[in-house]
Amino acid sequence: MGNLQLKKQHERVDRKLLILVLVLTVLGLIAVADASAPQALNVFNDKFYFVKEQLKWGVLGLVAMVVFSKIKYTFWARVATPLFWISVILLVVVLIPGLSYSALGARRWISFGPVNFQPAEIVKLTIAVYIAKLAVSDKKTLAYFLPLVVAGGLIMLEPDLGTTLVVFLIGFTQIFSAGIPWLHFAAAGGVGVLGAIALVLTSSYRKDRFLTFLSQSQDPLGRDYHIRQILLALGSGGLFGVGLGQGRQKYLFLPEASTDSIFAIIAEEIGFVGCLALIALFTYFIYRGLTIARKAPDRFSQILAVGLTAWIGGQIFLNLAAMVALVPLTGIPLPFFSYGGTSLVMVLTACGILLNISRNCHAKAR
Repeated sequence: MGNLQLKKQHERVDRKLLILVLVLTVLGLIAVADASAPQALNVFNDKFYFVKEQLKWGVLGLVAMVVFSKIKYTFWARVATPLFWISVILLVVVLIPGLSYSALGARRWISFGPVNFQPAEIVKLTIAVYIAKLAVSDKKTLAYFLPLVVAGGLIMLEPDLGTTLVVFLIGFTQIFSAGIPWLHFAAAGGVGVLGAIALVLTSSYRKDRFLTFLSQSQDPLGRDYHIRQILLALGSGGLFGVGLGQGRQKYLFLPEASTDSIFAIIAEEIGFVGCLALIALFTYFIYRGLTIARKAPDRFSQILAVGLTAWIGGQIFLNLAAMVALVPLTGIPLPFFSYGGTSLVMVLTACGILLNISRNCHAKAR
């Protein structure tokens, strides 16, 4: 009887994380419905167009979360290598005209009939799985960084600096957790910083973004327009916000109101206090993810949980930091909230894997 109870306790998922993910997903759908309504009405004559699309992807993502929460995490160790290289092939395909399409000067989507998806979002998962597999295999230091260079280089050809930063954040966090020599890690970090500087200086668009970050008052109707509208939305929200649905910036004033800049709309409508509550939910998500990593039953699941948490937590930090002008705007979506089907499905898939790892954790007080 005691063994049966212990087995059930071992197989119980982290219910706190599960409830938190469901809450964030529902809040995200509400935010998309609100922030996207003016643009949807203007373009499609249906103010619910974007949220209906997001709901379809959300249901698919929740199904994926449930399925992968029941498939033992060791499955990912077996398929890590082929999955990663398949995702690399998709990154190559997205660069081929005729097999993909572009928007806003970037080629990031592959179309299969009515379905469009971003291979770069899939790579966030496959890189985390692949590096966790390498950590178990005790590969040499170079083996850890090679997949990052390959994936990051292809993503930059789209170009997409924001996703490249997230991919490197995932990889470097996992590599650090794997315990490689400090000297190797520091050298790789230095090369990464120099590479990021070179990428900024060799692109007029990225250079403008960086100059806007340094000085936000030189061109208020040009390159500074986006960040000024974000800060205007944040300031308009005040302490308690203007009220849900009552924000003004979403009425085609703020670019990317339902995607990368959705937090500005949320802040305008629920205010500083509401934003603190939302940030508390995000912080608790990161805490649960790291708790699962700490209790993980083996090295692979531990490094994988660290990578998945770094992915989602890192994206949250970079998005919010850009919204308050702590870092330059990089086009990184806010997990659970920004409109985008591939991003939402992959984030929920990652949550399913975390839930499965928690199911296999040693029975400890949660």
